[in-house]
Amino acid sequence: MLVAVISDTHLAEPTPSFRRVFNRHIEPADVVLHCGDITGAAMLRFFEASHPAFHAVLGNCDAMTGGMDLPAMYTLELAGFRIGMAHGWGARSQVGLTVLEALGPRLDIVCYGHTHRQHWEKIGSTWLLNPGSLDLVREERPSLALLTLEPGREPACEHVTVSGRD
Repeated sequence: MLVAVISDTHLAEPTPSFRRVFNRHIEPADVVLHCGDITGAAMLRFFEASHPAFHAVLGNCDAMTGGMDLPAMYTLELAGFRIGMAHGWGARSQVGLTVLEALGPRLDIVCYGHTHRQHWEKIGSTWLLNPGSLDLVREERPSLALLTLEPGREPACEHVTVSGRD
């Protein structure tokens, strides 16, 4: 199973360059997880209309713009993996651990955003994944993560950097 994990799009509506990234990297995935800061209600409607298996959580910027009825935290099971999502909060260096603590230890993968920085690390028995940001990047180029899940195997994560030409 291929899962596209994205965060921090920070767009009011889909731009032409975002649509190219969506068509090339996100649409082919079996499931799409958005870790918050979608930012515009038009973007949320685009995701919901464009992918049948789209799941999202509320980010701090989403809460400011309003018009999005999304949970702060969300859990689901995919290919036998228990996955939790939250946008994140607190000290930038501790966001992944803070989200892990809030969601609980019984998860295989915790997906989060907020820092705009890529992260893939195993802590105990749980993988922490931050796909980076598709907009407003801090230190890296815009990115997303493609997560491959196969029952009985370790999850595999590929961070994909994108540009306006993708």
